[in-house]
Amino acid sequence: MPMTMDRNPRRARGRYRALRWLAFLSLPLILVIAFSLRAYDLAPAAARFTAPLRAPAAAGGKFTDLPLSFGRGYQGDGWQLYFNEPDERVDRAEYQGGMDAQLAAAIDGAQDRLDIAAFELNSDVIFEAIRNAHERDLDVRILTDDAHGLQDTRNPQLRLLQEAGLKLATDGGSALMHNKFVIIDSQELWTGSWNFTVNGSYRNNNNAFVMRDAAAVRAYRQEFDEMFLRGEFGRRSSDDGIVNFEFGDGRASIIFAPEADEIQAIKSEIAKAERAIRFMVFVFSLEELAQAILSQAADPAITVQGVFETRNSTADWSQLPALHCAGASVRQDGNRYALHHKVFIIDEDTVITGSFNFSRSAAEGNDENIVIIRDATIAGLYLEEWRRIWEGAEPLAPGEVNCD
Repeated sequence: MPMTMDRNPRRARGRYRALRWLAFLSLPLILVIAFSLRAYDLAPAAARFTAPLRAPAAAGGKFTDLPLSFGRGYQGDGWQLYFNEPDERVDRAEYQGGMDAQLAAAIDGAQDRLDIAAFELNSDVIFEAIRNAHERDLDVRILTDDAHGLQDTRNPQLRLLQEAGLKLATDGGSALMHNKFVIIDSQELWTGSWNFTVNGSYRNNNNAFVMRDAAAVRAYRQEFDEMFLRGEFGRRSSDDGIVNFEFGDGRASIIFAPEADEIQAIKSEIAKAERAIRFMVFVFSLEELAQAILSQAADPAITVQGVFETRNSTADWSQLPALHCAGASVRQDGNRYALHHKVFIIDEDTVITGSFNFSRSAAEGNDENIVIIRDATIAGLYLEEWRRIWEGAEPLAPGEVNCD
């Protein structure tokens, strides 16, 4: 139909005034949107990723993705989670924008104090962030292992920080100060399997879990003070070692070894399995845990699947042969560097993570930390990582393990 002009002047003027007011009222909204997009585009990537946590908008309000240049990140209500996804095809010159950049950005945003427990540290990005925090007059304390930290002649970063005047303490020759955690401003706690190194950030499979929770921060601060101020390492600890609290949509437990009965705590979680026990581990030599898994695997409704770091996985002390020969489905990882996770996932709603290798030395001598998170959303993200590791892992070759 041909377009015709409105021949009523009064009605035409009314329409014109309405359109003019609509444009006038829309202009502020257009300017706000344009300014916001421009600000986002100009903001440094790391700053965007470590912005204050907001109400999650994805997956039914449970979490949102955090874009990383290297690896994957997620954010929920009071937590963040990072996986580094090593790729051996990546050149060392491209090692940037990973978990180390995220922690460095969080340190850059600190306003008051930092407590850092680092088994190892050679990431220049993290080193610079710590040194800058000290130069900004923050209260910075560093706790490290002597042999693998301060005395490591290949990596001078910790020694340089000490020489710059930072407060630094070592374990004084105890088994190992094997923790890897950071407390920022009494508000934020970073922990997991991840050593603050280049290999830890870009070559070895690792996870870093961030908790913005007062109970978690308080527990780790007490553990830090126990070692840093009182010199209580290993079994010299005078604290209980276990803290339970509400977290996310469930509950969480923090366990410090070796002062707590961490083996019994892990066995208790394994005993709750109704459908599946899955794991991805750097070391697994504790026979008690293997027997707890096999006890559950006697129920045909429960699936057992695990991935071991390939090196030493078939040694006499490893539990891979025992699990394999008893019928559990186990594989050796496909990363030519190292599978460094220390993770169990029970059913689809509980995850066990931290610095704790499932070994006798971790249980009886080293200073370690374990986090048990009973939250289906977080456990589901760890399960996605497990599936990625599982799909890249190798089944045992025929005859590789003698079950006679």
